Amino acid sequence: MLNLRFFSLLLMLLAIVALFSSYNLTNADTQNSDVVFKVNEVIELTKMQKILDKIKYQVLQKINEDQMIHLKDMALELVDKSNALATSLQLKLQQLDSQLTVLGPETIVDGVVKETPEVTRKRHFLKNQKSTLDSQIKQVEGIKYGAMMCSSQISTLHHNLMKTQLAFNSGSIFSARFWAPLFMKKDIDKKKIDDFLHALKDTATLSWESDSWFSTIAWLLGALLVMILGCGYSEDFVTWISIHKIPAGHLRRSFLASAIVLTNLTSVVLTVNFIALALVRHDKVSNNVQNFVSSLLNLSFFCGMIVGLGRAFLSMRRPSWRLPAISNEMAIALKPFPLITAVLIFIIQTIEYFNYIAGTSFSSTIFTNGLTALLIGSTALVIIIRTNRVQRCVVHEENTPTPSTLIGIIQMALILTTVVILMSLTIGYVTFARYLSYEMIWCGIMFGSFYFLSHLFNDVCKIFFSINSFTGKWLHHSLNIHERHLQQAETLLVALGKTMLISFVALVLLTTGTFSSLNPIEVLQKAIDFWCGKGLESLNIIPVNMVNAFITLVVGIYVLRSVCRWLDSNFLPKTTMDTGIRVSFVTLFSNIGYVLVILLTLSIIGIQWNKLAWIVSALSVGIGFGLQEIVKNFISGLILLTERPINVGDLVTISGIKGDIHRINVRATEIRLSDKSTVIVPNSQFISQNVRNVTMGNAQGIVTIMLTFPLNIDPVIVRNLLLKVYKENHHILDIPEPSVSFKALTSQGIMISITGNVVSQRHISVAKSDLLFEILMRMRKEGIVLSTPQNTFIE
Repeated sequence: MLNLRFFSLLLMLLAIVALFSSYNLTNADTQNSDVVFKVNEVIELTKMQKILDKIKYQVLQKINEDQMIHLKDMALELVDKSNALATSLQLKLQQLDSQLTVLGPETIVDGVVKETPEVTRKRHFLKNQKSTLDSQIKQVEGIKYGAMMCSSQISTLHHNLMKTQLAFNSGSIFSARFWAPLFMKKDIDKKKIDDFLHALKDTATLSWESDSWFSTIAWLLGALLVMILGCGYSEDFVTWISIHKIPAGHLRRSFLASAIVLTNLTSVVLTVNFIALALVRHDKVSNNVQNFVSSLLNLSFFCGMIVGLGRAFLSMRRPSWRLPAISNEMAIALKPFPLITAVLIFIIQTIEYFNYIAGTSFSSTIFTNGLTALLIGSTALVIIIRTNRVQRCVVHEENTPTPSTLIGIIQMALILTTVVILMSLTIGYVTFARYLSYEMIWCGIMFGSFYFLSHLFNDVCKIFFSINSFTGKWLHHSLNIHERHLQQAETLLVALGKTMLISFVALVLLTTGTFSSLNPIEVLQKAIDFWCGKGLESLNIIPVNMVNAFITLVVGIYVLRSVCRWLDSNFLPKTTMDTGIRVSFVTLFSNIGYVLVILLTLSIIGIQWNKLAWIVSALSVGIGFGLQEIVKNFISGLILLTERPINVGDLVTISGIKGDIHRINVRATEIRLSDKSTVIVPNSQFISQNVRNVTMGNAQGIVTIMLTFPLNIDPVIVRNLLLKVYKENHHILDIPEPSVSFKALTSQGIMISITGNVVSQRHISVAKSDLLFEILMRMRKEGIVLSTPQNTFIE
């Protein structure tokens, strides 16, 4: 472990020295250009106009693809300078306006200016400056518009040139014309190549002079140290971190795979940087050599990605930690190809950069392009043959991982692309074959990066929101977030992250070239531009705004729920509102709050409501008809809450339904029946139909029992018996007193009714049952019988 830590510290020191030296080497010109923008506006406008005229003139000439890219970069840089200059001029204009506001208008009394000459001169001077600034701002806007138009025209020309080159038939690779540059070099090509080789030789000679040979050896030894020991020790170190510092689970595998990619990338980039510093650290090195070495430094980044992605995918040292479902036999078969592909790409790209810097002829360029496509296509063909052979051997073995559908799609795409590359070389479309070769490598780099980043992001989110992790427990206890909500947050965040990654990969693949025309800084700038919404202007989508909107939505919902809980638990119980009013008020408040939070979220996203006005107008009629009943019930609910004809706890009867009001919501009311079931009644029915509220105003219940006796009974005895039973029952109120009434005298007998009051309508049924039991028992003891046939009416 001590050796591992010492080596890690040594690598860190070498990395710091390399990055500092590389920064001084490659950014010498940039340091001069990053000066604060404080120059004379007239001089700057003149320079910008000259640059614009130069771009326009060169666009009209016959230019190649690289010149188009350079001119487009110049035009975009001119747009940025125009924006910066316009901002500076606007600030000065605001200062002038403030000064003119302080001076105020001229004070004229009886046609005579009543102010000092100094104030008058100052006002005229400021007005002249303002007029000059206005004209300069207009000129800047014109330059900006011209640069944007030039950029658009260059993009169109570049697109047309690409289509022309792809459709250009330069001859089959089996023709003698294709191989001619290898045996019969043109004199002009030979001279250019010799001149550039001489420049490289002079650069190497400078590195071994007496005053610099020691530094050269030190940098080369550093490169050798990083190359030989970097990958192995760094992988052991990140493996130790994965085992001892990362929580157990799938995160260890995804972290280790991502760390392997990063360590291999760092090792390759540092190695090439150290070699470059050993050779081209002098000021006397020519610009062509510096550009050549700078291109190789950019290339080392992509070659390092290829090596790192290959080692992470195959995971030969730890097969059980391998992320993709690849058998050991397949991994062994594919083991040499990541390094072979990276070395092959580095060599052929070095040749292409050499030809580009040296300025060789078109035939040499076509030969290099064809050789590039042939080598990459042949390598892909060998990979396909070996993988198919291994698959046939292990297809009948047990415990073999079943390849996923995605792997099958990738294999089919690789086979199809390889066939198209080789066929294009055969029939003579060399440039198209070279483009497909680089695009295949570039897609592999982007898809591989997406694969590991998506797995890593998914595992990090799972650990972060897991109730068993430290962060999950902290969120659960400190913020009182339920486990279900943590799982929902994890799912939403994973979906959002994968969407962002997929969008970025698609944007890079569709809007940029291949790795041969990019550098890592441009890829990083593309990511920053994508994050800020550049390239998505037509869709009015800015990823950073979407993230801010998501945060606003989560915080808004959390605050709204907290306020609702505070209203329901703390504030409203201390008011005179009853339970139904409180529940309805909290519901209405939460609904309005959700609408406001959603509107605020959509506003932060950047939705322009004026562009959606016609959609809203077209849908308003249909939505109006569809929500008619909902709106009617909503308004009825508000009326019930304000007029309060019914309250929670009232015993009502509506449409044959009798029960207690359990809850009054904004849209519907819940009625609890005697059998404990619940009936949901729309609020509009309480407004439009007859409702019987038997408990409104705390109304007492009336218990009436009507009995029919024979004609030969003593009415007084019966009357006293009934009154005694009513008065002795604890449900019957003393005031008003129970009363006995002689209802009718019929052929069937004497009809007598007795009436008493109870506290509430809910006690009627219980009181009736008790009274009937007691009356029948007393009558049986006294020998009193009912008339036969008898009719008993209970109201």
